[in-house]
Amino acid sequence: MQEIDPLRNFPQQNSKLSIRIISPSFGHLPPEISDKFGLTQRKTYYFFLFMIDGLTRHGVDLEQFEISDNELLFVLPHQIHDLPTSKHGNDYYKLGFDEDCLSRLPKQYLFLTNPFNTQKIAFSLPAAKRLKSIFEILLDLLSTPETDPELILAHLHSLLTEINTAYFSADKSPADDKLSKYIGFKLFVEDKLTDQLTINGIAENLALNTNSLYSIVKHYSGLSPKEFITKRLILEAKRRIYYSESSIKELAFGLGFNDPEYFSRLFKKSTGKTINTFIQDLSGN
Repeated sequence: MQEIDPLRNFPQQNSKLSIRIISPSFGHLPPEISDKFGLTQRKTYYFFLFMIDGLTRHGVDLEQFEISDNELLFVLPHQIHDLPTSKHGNDYYKLGFDEDCLSRLPKQYLFLTNPFNTQKIAFSLPAAKRLKSIFEILLDLLSTPETDPELILAHLHSLLTEINTAYFSADKSPADDKLSKYIGFKLFVEDKLTDQLTINGIAENLALNTNSLYSIVKHYSGLSPKEFITKRLILEAKRRIYYSESSIKELAFGLGFNDPEYFSRLFKKSTGKTINTFIQDLSGN
C-alpha cells in the first residue's frame, strides 16, 4: 500500500492553498504521477467524492461503499482508502484539501468527527443541486492558479456547511447537548487513543458521571464506552497492519498495550482471526 503524498506535492491548482478538484474533464493527474500510487492509500488529507450521475465503489478502512446519484463519500486523514479499478461514474466531483486549508475556515464542521461512523451522505434533490453549483464554482476558481484564496475558502466554507447540514438529520442536531458530549467523547478517544484510557478519566474530562457517559455513548454508537474504545483500537491495529510490517510486539506497544499476548487475544476476540491470519488474508495467501 502507498501512502499518498501531501497535496502540496501534486501539481498545484492554487498557488497559496493545498486544494485540488477533479471532474471527468478536469484535474486528473498525468499517468507519470498517478502511476506512482496504488489503488490502496492511507490518506494524509480530506477527500470528498460527490456523485452526480453513475455508480462507483470505494473502500474506507476495509469497508466497501457504493456511491450513486446525489451521494457523497468522505475520507478523513489517516483512513485507508481503496479506489475502484473501474466504474468511476459518468459525472462527479472529487475534492481534496489539507489541514492547513481547513484551519483557515471560519468555523468547525462537526461532521468531520464522523460521530455516526458513516462515510456516505445522501442529499435531497434541492441540496444536491446546491452542492453541484458550489463544486462548479470551485472548479472555475481552481482552474486559475492565481485565484485569490479567500474566494476559494468562502465557497469551501459553503460546501462544508451544506455537507454538515445533510450529515446531521433534524432529530440529530449537532447543537444537542448529548450529541455534543458524544462528539467530545469521540474526539477525546481519538486524541488519547494509545494512552491507556479509563472510563472514569474520560467521564471526568467531559464533566459527566460514568452512568451518563455510558448512556450517551450507547445511544449514539450502540456500544458501551469500553467496547467503543476497543473497537477503535482494533481498527487502528488493522490500519497499522495494513500499512506497515511491524511485529506483533511492536504493534502492541505502539497501541499502548504492555502485554503483546493480551493484545493478540483481544484482536482475535474482536475479529475472529489471529493477527497472522489477518495478515495472510490481506496478502491473499
